[in-house]
Amino acid sequence: MTDLNTWQTLAAKQPFSNSALIAGRAHAALSGETFAVRNPATNALLANVAACGDADIDLAVSAARKSFASGPWARLLPRDRKAVLLRLAELILAHREELALLDSMSMGKPVMDAWSIDVPGAAHVFAWYAESLDKLYDQVAPTGRGALATITREPLGVIAAVVPWNFPLDMAAWKLAPALAAGNSVILKPAEQSPFSALRLAELALQAGVPEGVFNVVTGLGQHAGRALGLHPDIDALAFTGSTQVGKHFMQYSAQSNLKQVWLECGGKSPNLVFDDCQDLDLAAQKAAFGIFFNQGEVCSANSRLLVQRSIHDEFVERLVEQTRHWQPGDPLDPASKMGAMVDARQTARVMDYIAQAGSDGAQRVAGGEQVTLNGSNNFIQPTLFTQVTPQMRLSREEVFGPVLAITAFDDEDQAVQMANDHIYALAASVWSDDLNRAHRVASRLNAGTVSVNTVDALDVCVPFGGGKQSGFGRDLSLHSFDKYTQLKTTWFQLR
Repeated sequence: MTDLNTWQTLAAKQPFSNSALIAGRAHAALSGETFAVRNPATNALLANVAACGDADIDLAVSAARKSFASGPWARLLPRDRKAVLLRLAELILAHREELALLDSMSMGKPVMDAWSIDVPGAAHVFAWYAESLDKLYDQVAPTGRGALATITREPLGVIAAVVPWNFPLDMAAWKLAPALAAGNSVILKPAEQSPFSALRLAELALQAGVPEGVFNVVTGLGQHAGRALGLHPDIDALAFTGSTQVGKHFMQYSAQSNLKQVWLECGGKSPNLVFDDCQDLDLAAQKAAFGIFFNQGEVCSANSRLLVQRSIHDEFVERLVEQTRHWQPGDPLDPASKMGAMVDARQTARVMDYIAQAGSDGAQRVAGGEQVTLNGSNNFIQPTLFTQVTPQMRLSREEVFGPVLAITAFDDEDQAVQMANDHIYALAASVWSDDLNRAHRVASRLNAGTVSVNTVDALDVCVPFGGGKQSGFGRDLSLHSFDKYTQLKTTWFQLR
């Protein structure tokens, strides 16, 4: 799949679902309301999609509760759930081109990133959790003679998953795979900008053998469908990835309703620390560019704050400016494009506002900073670098969610750590040093859920992903993810 014409031909024939999926069937919003989903790279209308409201959410929750209570999935043997989820992983790969197009055309990312990273990544996550099912053991407590106490993990029941638009399929897989593997029934609300891969995934799940009502997808706006999920009294847990502001709303919704568990993975402003004992500055510059420009910078863990030791600052910035030449935005369907379009005009305007404000605050723009028009759309932004960014500037304090890097010089290790940790977010961080003692020492001092040493944004399904402070407290991936979707039960047998 390396030809632009091939992708354009497939795109011209790609259908887009316009209905929610509840209890295994397509569902139009009871109100009849819809919302428009457009391709940000062309501004073309893709579909008018069902805008679910309170009544539709009630139906989805009822279907999920009924499927959980009746037990066709929850009481299935682990090896049988495993077989179904493995079939789903195979189906995801079998529909690789289609799923890649659905995400690329709805949120603007390069189709080759979706095809080569997102789709196989989602399939791998489902397969990994499927394989874990018959390898997990419960516990027997050391009560002593005369009693037997077992500690078992049981599914919570009905799970709501609310996912963002930057990685539509992957974020859904990160939450759905462990939730379904544990035996829960799930209601997925995709972002309104990118609902299509979620709907197709639900259809493939039915095809794989997931019973009707176990996996439902509700489409709609956050202030309506998302709020209704957060406030619903018959949802047992809600897992959310998105902005810190919306995450706070979900915490409030839980308190106002049934105290449902809420697991949050929110914003980030991850620091990337480059010390002067880093021996491969070319690699560090290459990775620093990847860490902020990949996926148009629309990544919660993007390394958007670059802290460089003053003695190598100017040299390193020169190398970064050179790297921006390889990250110019292009047609998302062109396999040569490394950056695509921003998700919509609103996000484009937001990023451009940060760029303008940074200049007004005294930061020095050394690369990019302009909008680009392609195929009749101006939702493209050049990779942008700012130097002389102080820790107090808005560009350093707030999550831009775009291809804009804030560069700050530091003098010594203590100053670097202090600047890195002086933030409301604590999602991820990177350290570049060939002094093993320093790398280990600095990594241990950084407040971050993941610290990547001599790389950026290290990630694998076998390690947990998440942060602290206002980045939230939930953990996706790894076996630790089961903690979100199961509850511990003690059963005490008093022996005679």
